[in-house]
Amino acid sequence: MKLNVFLSPVIVDELYFTGKTTVVIDVLRATSTIVTAINNGAKEVVPVASVEFAVKVSGGMFGGQILLGGERNTKKIEGFALGNSPFEYSREIVEGKTIVFYTTNGTKSIAKAKYSENLYTCSFLNISAIAKHLITLNTDVEIVCAGRNNYFSIEDSVCAGMLISKISKVKTDSYLNDSGAAVLTLYEKYGANLIKMMRESDHGKILLENGFEADLEYCSSIDILDDIPSYANGVLKKLKSN
Repeated sequence: MKLNVFLSPVIVDELYFTGKTTVVIDVLRATSTIVTAINNGAKEVVPVASVEFAVKVSGGMFGGQILLGGERNTKKIEGFALGNSPFEYSREIVEGKTIVFYTTNGTKSIAKAKYSENLYTCSFLNISAIAKHLITLNTDVEIVCAGRNNYFSIEDSVCAGMLISKISKVKTDSYLNDSGAAVLTLYEKYGANLIKMMRESDHGKILLENGFEADLEYCSSIDILDDIPSYANGVLKKLKSN
């Protein structure tokens, strides 16, 4: 079982993912928010790569069952109902709704991997569920760290390292590329205190400056959700158990 890690989505072409099993990680905050929304009963999340496309897609849906959500540089986008804080995606707000979702890094990464045969989103919140499912699939896995503005981010890399660690404990013959070995080392160094790591990260500092301390604490929680957001036909939905 080969585990390939990409430290930024910018370094790989979207056609590379054709037919592959891919996991996208954007801990702060897209993949944490997506799994939270799905856990709270959202019908589906439609990840888009631009604000303009989000508005266009939402304009074709009716009946009050759609919400525009997301952020640009941590701020809620003007005219959108929701931002990118997982606390905004409560059951009372999102249950039964379609969420058209744009974020600066995460949804762009998901869109880039859209040709994958299997495409999932991972965060610390649902990491064991993802690991167990990937072990069951027993295929090579492409792990994409969304990063921040096309640059490396430590929180996504540590999450990728934790995912590799969980898989490798079962699949002891797993092969890692160089980036995979690097993120595993980062996880071993920083994994014991995730909230400290996040507070000291570039993205974490920006979120703290903008009043999102609670988001950091929530996004550093491990295995509080079992849902696996799975992408098909342009939308993310809860993966159904076999």
